[in-house]
Amino acid sequence: MKISDSIQPGQGEEIVEKEKPVSPRSQARRAALQAIYQWQMTNAAALQIMQQFSEDGYLEKLDFDLFKDLLFTITDEAEQLDEMYAEFIDRDIKRLDPIERAILRIGSYELRSKIEIPYRVVINEAVELAKRFGAEESHKFVNGVLDKVAKQTRELEISTQADK
Repeated sequence: MKISDSIQPGQGEEIVEKEKPVSPRSQARRAALQAIYQWQMTNAAALQIMQQFSEDGYLEKLDFDLFKDLLFTITDEAEQLDEMYAEFIDRDIKRLDPIERAILRIGSYELRSKIEIPYRVVINEAVELAKRFGAEESHKFVNGVLDKVAKQTRELEISTQADK
């Protein structure tokens, strides 16, 4: 394959994909995912990570209360959240991709504790995080696992939806 001599690195137009605007709650989940990922990789204190995110301007235009709730609760209850989905995965939790693990923790927490958010919304938000930040097919994995968690944690809500 011959490469044109007229094209040099750093020349040309940058292709910028326009991103659809997201809600402050979705933005909070994105930031929380990144903060939880950082916590998983560094073991830094959640408060320290939140302060860093704040100083770097990552906590603007989002639902701060949701971000804070996700970060502090998930870092405090990670083992209990992992138990919620452990039986539905085909490998040890420690072997999960750290992004997938963080997304499953967020989704499991919201399915368990955020009853005011419909289970389909929780799963959809997690799938969108996986599509944006995860490996190529991780959204399918996340969807399947959280669907099974939802059947355990939201049995009444799911059966009510099925009756409609």
